[in-house]
Amino acid sequence: MLVGRDGERTHVERLLRDASSGSSAALVVRGDAGIGKSALLDHAVAGAGDMRVLRGVGIESEAELAFGALHLLLYPHLDRLDVLPAPQAAALRGAFGLSDDTATPFLIGAATLTLLAELAAEKPLLCVVDDAQWLDRGSSDALLFAARRFQADPVVMLFAVRDTAVPFATPGIEELRLTRLSADAAAGLLDDRSPGLTAPMRARVLEEADGNPLAVLELGAARLAAQREGRAEPAHQVGPLPVTRRVQDAFRAQITGLPPASQAILLVAAADRLAGMDTVLRVARAVGADTADLEPAERAGLISVTDELTFRHPLVRAAAYQCATHHQRIAVHRAFAEALTTPDRRAWHLAAATTEPDEEVAAELERTALRAERRGGAMAVSAAYDRAGRLSVDPERKARRIAKAALAAYDAGKPDRAARLAVEVTSLTTDPAVIADMTLLRGQIEYERTSPEADAALAAQAARLVADSDPERAVVMLTEMLCAGRDAGALTSVTEGGRMLAGLDLRPGSRSRLAADALSSWGALLSGQPEAGPLRAVLEIGHLPGEDVMHRVVAGFSGLMLADDHATIAVMDTMVAETRATGALMWIPYAQEILAFAHALRGDFLTAQTCLAEAVALGTEFGLDMEVAVLRSVSVWLAAVTGDQTRCRALAAEVLPVLENRHAVGTAMTHWGLGLLDLAAGRYATAFDALHLVCTGPARYDFLIRAVPDLVEAAVRDGDPGRVTEHIEAFDHWAAHVDSPVATALSHRCHAMVEDSEKRYRAALDVPAGPFDEARTRLLYGEWLRRRRRRGEARTELTAALAGFARLGATTWEARAASELGERPVEPAVVNVLKDLTPQEVQVVRLAAAGLSNKEIGAQLFLSPRTIGHHLYRAYPKLGVTKRIELAQLGLG
Repeated sequence: MLVGRDGERTHVERLLRDASSGSSAALVVRGDAGIGKSALLDHAVAGAGDMRVLRGVGIESEAELAFGALHLLLYPHLDRLDVLPAPQAAALRGAFGLSDDTATPFLIGAATLTLLAELAAEKPLLCVVDDAQWLDRGSSDALLFAARRFQADPVVMLFAVRDTAVPFATPGIEELRLTRLSADAAAGLLDDRSPGLTAPMRARVLEEADGNPLAVLELGAARLAAQREGRAEPAHQVGPLPVTRRVQDAFRAQITGLPPASQAILLVAAADRLAGMDTVLRVARAVGADTADLEPAERAGLISVTDELTFRHPLVRAAAYQCATHHQRIAVHRAFAEALTTPDRRAWHLAAATTEPDEEVAAELERTALRAERRGGAMAVSAAYDRAGRLSVDPERKARRIAKAALAAYDAGKPDRAARLAVEVTSLTTDPAVIADMTLLRGQIEYERTSPEADAALAAQAARLVADSDPERAVVMLTEMLCAGRDAGALTSVTEGGRMLAGLDLRPGSRSRLAADALSSWGALLSGQPEAGPLRAVLEIGHLPGEDVMHRVVAGFSGLMLADDHATIAVMDTMVAETRATGALMWIPYAQEILAFAHALRGDFLTAQTCLAEAVALGTEFGLDMEVAVLRSVSVWLAAVTGDQTRCRALAAEVLPVLENRHAVGTAMTHWGLGLLDLAAGRYATAFDALHLVCTGPARYDFLIRAVPDLVEAAVRDGDPGRVTEHIEAFDHWAAHVDSPVATALSHRCHAMVEDSEKRYRAALDVPAGPFDEARTRLLYGEWLRRRRRRGEARTELTAALAGFARLGATTWEARAASELGERPVEPAVVNVLKDLTPQEVQVVRLAAAGLSNKEIGAQLFLSPRTIGHHLYRAYPKLGVTKRIELAQLGLG
């Protein structure tokens, strides 16, 4: 019976009821130890009715075992793996050591999602995980990944998380914090469970328990027993001793009151939760205990014994381990190492029993790390390599192992741990290759922490260390340097990186040589010299099968710089497809950033918004704060062109403090959006100021050079075209060398505005550009014709511009065209049928229209098939269709 938790109980009961109706829910219950989290989960299980229940628990001492908790949770249902998409089934088998398949964390998360959805398809599912803060990182990532993506499945996932010194983040999941009981509720609980306490003793318990229900129960029981037996009470604690400490002290007192053999068997059970009763008893016998020694602990209510031994509360387990002496723990771990045949668990018990460097044990842990690496458990990899390093005898082996621990920590999303280990490694070794890797790692961490420019500086240091000995590796480091320098607008870094790339001794004709040559031209292009270097070659490399994802990202940005939006989209679509197939989701935000830029500049605003929605969600989930701010800068631009002034300004206010003086490209994109917002509304002076920041800033020769025509329009409309002569010259120089239809069309438009030239307007319209740029040119040309009283011709151009803006959803520009016409014509015959759909609905219906099944779509988007069906059900009325087959007739590609 839960006391004093009426609101919390009602909330959980509602989630269970909703699940029976097909609604998904995930809830994190947070609070101090003993505050009632486990009791609330038990209440949920008791009220689950006909729901299928899965229960899991995290144990601090087992956090190094990759996917151990997830394996225990899903083990009874692994016979269903064959119904999962093949890559997901292989990922789970690899994660659980059932095959030699190499797994990625995100495929494991997707497989967890799909398997839970399969179970829920038969009957509603309740999944509860207690002490989730102690889950191994692989298990917690997989379960949270799944929990965030259930939408229309009858699934409830409940996580109990104890507040500890190390935060356990659960972004995107609802949280419920349990606070201390009210005075009346605590008193009622104490009187119900420990009746007969004297008034002074009752007051003392309530004071010490401070509303913590477990403390009320345990301290009350201890005081009542002492009172009945006439034992002396310990002195009243003065000062703020934490409630958890008081409760653990009470448990320790109960445990130390047991016979030594009973204490020993509790220590054995506490040292390895994965051990079955037969293993527990075998190890217990090795340290002088046996089955009969369980009885005193069971009689005291500390444990229950059925087919397995269960501690009454996680704090009992912790107390059983902590109150043992150091040599007792070592003896137990050594006994486990001798009793176990599972290599990973054996290795960790050996490590726990080893107090000084031991190369044999270190090598065992290194093999454990390699196995965890194949399974995709990055944090387990880091922990194993770290401990192996500490036990290494040879200093260089120690450095290399801790370096691998640092890299794995970064892959696991633990940048603070990674940075600390990386700095430590540089003090342990003189090996330039190891120091270079750690320097590059520190740079990648500083990209988010400090600025891209800090990343570029460290990447340059790393490259210099290996430029002569390993030029192929230096290409990777210099690619990081150029990309980070470009983002920061640090042209000296980009130029220096290009010079270093050109000087590397690489095999002629190799991919690395081609990439180095192409990248070396970035410095020239970003300095306003597009004629220097084979930049287009990197686009060709991006199309090669099996190309490194970093080269594809570079190819995508290069395509934007060359105004080759079609090539950019082709390269990045390939990359996104590959990352979905392999589960390398960490790259999707970066790929979708480039795709969003390209689609936005082409005028496909809906697709750009769809790309951004997924990228922002994943970037937020992965903690990529800088990348999310850059993605939102594109949203500022989109909000401007679609006429959402409130959202545009709100987003700009949100991202500029993050980006200014750190990320030049994102900052410029934001100001470009603000400038377009004012330009469309006729606020030309204000628009000029914002656009001038873009066109004179450090990113002015990036793809943001395409803001120059907007600056020219603002200057001309504001009556001072002479202010932009230099900008037009730079734009023409760029357009002539990139040889892009878009660049050519925009160059003609600039000259048409400044020269008041109909010939130039016609030339701009004769070159194929994106639909937004074409509509903008028609609007300007129509306005030019109208001022010359050529009303019929003006109406033709303005009507075409209006129809174009309407199709794209560029409402402010549409209003400007309508104002020029003086009346609003009939709606255009062709409209974007997807305009009323959410970004995720757009993704789903496009894939469905291509003929993919719900399961195939779910595998691509990492959603359950039922959620895919839910999106289709919501999309059909908006599209005016009733059947899946009709989607193919809508032309949704």
